[in-house]
Amino acid sequence: MISTNDLKTGLTIEIDGQPCQVLDFQHVKPGKGAAFVRSKLKNLQTGAVIEKTFNSAEKIPKAHIEKKEVQYLYSDGQNYNFMDMETYDQFDMDTGQLGNAVNFLKENMNISILLYKEITIGIDLPNFVELAVNETSPGVKGDTVSGGTKPATTETGYVVQVPFFVEEGDILQIDTRTGHYIKRV
Repeated sequence: MISTNDLKTGLTIEIDGQPCQVLDFQHVKPGKGAAFVRSKLKNLQTGAVIEKTFNSAEKIPKAHIEKKEVQYLYSDGQNYNFMDMETYDQFDMDTGQLGNAVNFLKENMNISILLYKEITIGIDLPNFVELAVNETSPGVKGDTVSGGTKPATTETGYVVQVPFFVEEGDILQIDTRTGHYIKRV
C-alpha cells in the first residue's frame, strides 16, 4: 500500500482490481476542507483513461507488474507471434493489445512483455529502434534551405517525417515514445 501523497507519473496502482498507470496528478489544498489528490489514470487492461480523486494520505494498493523477455517472431496479418526466451513457448497478441507498438516491431527483436497476475497487458519497447527506409521521394537540390521534411516508409510500414537528405536504404533511429525521427545511423 502506498499513500496518495506518494503518487508520481508512471507509477502503477490497483484500482478496483484493475492495474492503472498514473498519467497525471495534482495535489489540491482548498481554502476550506481537507486536501485531496486529483489524478488521471490509464487502465492497462482496457486502455481507458479515467479521472479519479483521492483523499489526502489515502492508502491505495500498488500493482505488481512483471516484465518477461520475449522475442517477436512474425505477424500473420492480425496476430503478432512471440516466443518466451526462457521456456520457448510461443503465443500471440492482437493489434488491440499492442497499440502503436506494431509500428516498431521487427522480426527477431527482443522486447519485454508486461504481465499482471499472469495476464499479458502490453509490451515494453526500447526507447529507440533502428528501421530501414523502404520508400521515400528523392530530395531535390535546393530544398534543404527551408529545412523541411518529407515522408519515408520504413521496413515495418510506419511512415515518419524525415529531412530531405534521407534516402531509400538508410537506417534511421526512431523514438518509440513519440514516433519521431531522431537521426540517420
